[in-house]
Parts: sequence; structure tokens; C-alpha cells
Amino acid sequence: QVQLVESGGGLAQAGGSLTLSCSASGLTFMSYHGGWFRQAPGKEREFVAAMTRSSSATRYADSVKGRFTISRDNAKNTVSLQMNSLKPEDTAVYYCAASGPFSRWQPEEQYEYDYWGQGTQVTVSS
Repeated sequence: QVQLVESGGGLAQAGGSLTLSCSASGLTFMSYHGGWFRQAPGKEREFVAAMTRSSSATRYADSVKGRFTISRDNAKNTVSLQMNSLKPEDTAVYYCAASGPFSRWQPEEQYEYDYWGQGTQVTVSS
């Protein structure tokens, strides 16, 4: 059974930092691209960041570029999202997702992702 479990969400002040982590089990994680998405109240889920299975490439949404950093550790089956300079508009439920093992590199496309976590809440106060 494949499971993606996010952790590290919580409450932060504007300008602060949080690190989200996603632990994968039940799949050969090194064969999957890893991505992060978020959904704010009343809005559609949107792409945040992604990294290829080999860590050779990353992609970020314009809204988080320069503030968020995605990383992965295939030995530990984890993908992380370091979030700095947080803004109130970063408040959302954050989801990790895995795409592959034969998928193309289309990180913004949600249909490319085969597995999703249950989400973790991030709230940024002003």
C-alpha cells in the first residue's frame, strides 16, 4: 500500500519559516518525481514546487520562487519543502505528490501525479 505522509505544518508569523517533510512508503520512491501543491480556502489546488526523480531539475511556482526550496533524499524516501519569508497568502493545506515511474516531467500538471498525501495545514499570520 502506497502512502505519502506530510508533516511539519503549523502556525508561523509573516517573515518566518517552516519546513514540510513528506515520507513515502510502499513504492520505489527514487523512480518518482516529487511535487508539492497547496490549496487555500475557497481556491483550487495549485502547484508549488517539484523535483525530478534524479534531483537533476526543479520547478517552482512564480509565487514562491526565491523563498521556497524543494529537496529530496531518496535513501530515506523523503521530499521536503523549506519555506522561508512566509506570507499570509501562503496559508493553505500543503500536499505532497509522487509522479511516475514512467511519467513525463510536467510538474505543474496534477494529472501526472499518481499518489497524494493527506495534506498538512500551514497558517501564516500577519
